[in-house]
Amino acid sequence: MNPPLIFMHGWGQSKQIWHQQQSQFPTAKFLNLPGHGGEPDSIDWLTTLAKQLPENPCILVGWSLGGMLAMQLALAYPERIKALALVSSTPCFSQKEGWAHGCTDEVLQGFKQGIKHQAAKTMSRFFALMFHCEAMERRQFNSIARAAVDRDQPSSAQGMQEGLRLLTDLDLRTDISKITQPTWIAHGENDAIIPVQASEFLAKHISHSTLHRFSSCGHAPFLTQAETFHRLLESWCHTI
Repeated sequence: MNPPLIFMHGWGQSKQIWHQQQSQFPTAKFLNLPGHGGEPDSIDWLTTLAKQLPENPCILVGWSLGGMLAMQLALAYPERIKALALVSSTPCFSQKEGWAHGCTDEVLQGFKQGIKHQAAKTMSRFFALMFHCEAMERRQFNSIARAAVDRDQPSSAQGMQEGLRLLTDLDLRTDISKITQPTWIAHGENDAIIPVQASEFLAKHISHSTLHRFSSCGHAPFLTQAETFHRLLESWCHTI
């Protein structure tokens, strides 16, 4: 029996972002982060997410912030995580001393202020950044946007703020060498939110890891290059 697949989305989104994967992997489980997609807020995201993992060891697929949380879960509950798939993720989202592959404090502060006063406009800006390098028709972009954003169950203000706090504070650079699970790392070469160098760092410091770069691709290869993403993910899962 193959290990169950568990998908976790990124900041400000919901499990609906995986709408193409929900069709491709019908037996998979898709989690909402706390305070996202209508889920209750929580002060302990890791414990809240761990309670939703299956009893049998699973393959945890995490995108962006979801990937950072997936790495934390793999370190905290190694017996429950069979393997990791990290999509457009990073060990450290914000720029710090010795780490240039992160978001500047100025940009992060802009998002923090934006979600307080202009949440919808801020999320539209963030969403556009995900695809800014990719050539697509406006109709295609709008279709992806409508399907990806769960407008019926928007993220709570507390959930958004806690997510930004985690993005600002989490720094896993010294911990990821302790990850022993097989790890597939997928990243767009033109990602404007998390530079591809962050995934190169992950691949260098996580043993038993494989890195695939998606050419002409931004922050969400599972949306804009879904067929290739599915083929590569399925192929890798068969090696576990």
